[in-house]
Amino acid sequence: MASNPSTPLPTAQLSQMPSQPPSALSQGGRLLNTFIAPSKTFSDLRRSASWWAPFLIITIVSLLFVYVVEQKVGFRKVAENVIQLQPKQAGRIESLPPAQREKVMQQQATGTKIFSYAIPAVALVLYAVIASVLFVTIKFGANAEVKFKTLFALVVYSRLPELLMSLLAVASLLAGVSSDGFNIQNPAATNPGYFLDPSSSPVLRSLLSSLDVFSIWTMVLVAIGIPCISKVKRGTAFAMVFGWWAIVILIRVGIVAATS
Repeated sequence: MASNPSTPLPTAQLSQMPSQPPSALSQGGRLLNTFIAPSKTFSDLRRSASWWAPFLIITIVSLLFVYVVEQKVGFRKVAENVIQLQPKQAGRIESLPPAQREKVMQQQATGTKIFSYAIPAVALVLYAVIASVLFVTIKFGANAEVKFKTLFALVVYSRLPELLMSLLAVASLLAGVSSDGFNIQNPAATNPGYFLDPSSSPVLRSLLSSLDVFSIWTMVLVAIGIPCISKVKRGTAFAMVFGWWAIVILIRVGIVAATS
């Protein structure tokens, strides 16, 4: 006899039915949720580890920033400002004969320009290094499994908040901020180091510049995302991410201390 469609299925039979998979996010949904509901975006990376959309936006904003810097400041001035923040290097260049000093400054300006426009390519390498370090840490430090391509996509998505800093810098340059104090390495007032006088300690400036609002936001996103793509607990993920971040800051400050 055929069963009555209105008759409820037994509980045991219901428990064996496959659960409905969560609806997939569009690329736009992923981008938006990175800012307002990051766990949704990062969980969706298990379904698809595509990272082209955030990287395309990162590339566009980065090139826009560099173009505005070139138009409003100029790479000769950018190079001069960076050198003035490094007393030892500034002293060596100032001691050169005028013709040689001019040649060195022109080389610095050209190198800064090339590197600045190549930032998207450099960023890809940096993302791969970060993902590799986290991959090894998760696999051997936390004894958990994770796919490298998924972790790489997480790293790319987590960089999206840093674009806001570039946009703030673009807005300030277009508004007419003075080029004399512009530092391409720290272009917006999003960390304590930005407000230090150029004559202050380079070591202190490096340390305080590392405490950037958007950098911390990025670290938090990575820590939130790791449990979404692996079985690592959230507390372990935060300890892992911020532990490596602290090590990077110490290395950076140490290099500045040795070269200033």
